[in-house]
Amino acid sequence: MTTVIPFVHEGLGNSSYVVGLGAGTAALIDPDRSVKRYLDAAEALGWRITHVFESHLHADFVTGSVEIGVATGATLLAPVASEVRFPHRGVAQGDSVALAGGTMHTIATPGHTPEHTSYALESAGSPPMLFSGGSLMVGGAARTDLVAPELTDPLSHAQFQTLHHAFNHLPDETMLLPTHGGGSFCSAGASGERSSTLGAERRTNALLAMRDEEEFVRWFPTTFPAAPAYFFKLRPINQAGPKLRSTIGNPPALSPADFAARRGGATIIDTRPQAEFMAGHIPGAISNTFRDAFATWTGWLLPLETPLLLVLGDEPLERVLDELLLVGFERFAGVLDGGIEAWTKAGLDLNQAGLVTAADAAALLKEGALVLDVREPDEFADGHIPGGLNLPLGSLEKRLGEIPRGVPIITTCGHGERSATALSLLERAGFGSLSNLDLGFDGWRDAGQPVAR
Repeated sequence: MTTVIPFVHEGLGNSSYVVGLGAGTAALIDPDRSVKRYLDAAEALGWRITHVFESHLHADFVTGSVEIGVATGATLLAPVASEVRFPHRGVAQGDSVALAGGTMHTIATPGHTPEHTSYALESAGSPPMLFSGGSLMVGGAARTDLVAPELTDPLSHAQFQTLHHAFNHLPDETMLLPTHGGGSFCSAGASGERSSTLGAERRTNALLAMRDEEEFVRWFPTTFPAAPAYFFKLRPINQAGPKLRSTIGNPPALSPADFAARRGGATIIDTRPQAEFMAGHIPGAISNTFRDAFATWTGWLLPLETPLLLVLGDEPLERVLDELLLVGFERFAGVLDGGIEAWTKAGLDLNQAGLVTAADAAALLKEGALVLDVREPDEFADGHIPGGLNLPLGSLEKRLGEIPRGVPIITTCGHGERSATALSLLERAGFGSLSNLDLGFDGWRDAGQPVAR
């Protein structure tokens, strides 16, 4: 039996796979830049990674293929059409790669990207395994609008053809192991499940039931969520081959005085929980609580070339750096030595903001406060605080002119983290009388407050 070890990044909604091939060897499918976990897993099992397969030029994370290749000497395989510029073996439709315990077959599956390629592994004693990238996912398929606006229609046509023809030669028992999945901004219609079989998808995946190609091309792009801004920056980075981690310096630990001196040339990211940020934070800092979605929101809100100053809570610096590197940040200006406690002891300036309960927020609304809801439109439509203004966090800074000044503002989202980020952006833009709704809309609803739809 072939052994497959999935590695899931919940924040990105993605999976990568280490596959035991026999004879102490393994293959790696669509690795991201946090490569230590793959290397550690393979070493623990006595495996040597000999092959790394890329399904496409990723938009949501920096690839780990180059790093793995340097660490292990593995052969890197990527679609010929991707035109990657790092050492690799190009593969195209119909190619086969002999492995220690089986054969990997290459299937051209354009749609999510022009070069998209899937891989079907045949090995003795196991059903076929389809590593489908984003060409077919559990309950859906990956979006087709991340390369260029003029390519969305052609890629949607290609996606339709891929869904209806590319895998017809594979049996129902084929295991489906996609890269993109539920929670990924690359996905459309995906369920929360990470794996399936082709038979199950043929019975239940609504995209496979659609038979009118023109209708599919008109409809499919309307299902895509908003795309984080950094998605449109990573394709060329992955094509060129990213820098090795060893060439990117760690941020220096800075005293409060030195940290303050560097504020003018960098952006401060405060990773502490939103309640701690509200209680006291460095003026101008952006609140982005360290959680599964931390990397995505940093990449959505800031250009990748931004020098970053970090104010940390309890999370290890290395974990924060891994997440930032994952989405393409490489300029680390410093980390506050001793955290916010050291800043406070140094007598440096602190800002505070209100953290209000649902009852407090209701009272403020009666006094003329404005609710700013920074969730996505579909979340807002499903239920919101009556009279709330919906400006999604990803587009907030471009739409500040739509927010009235001179009135108290209560920011809210689902749980409170995105709205804490919104509050910090408003504070940076000069808005006053700001407060964040504790526990977000969920807390409002659970408190029995009125809900509009």
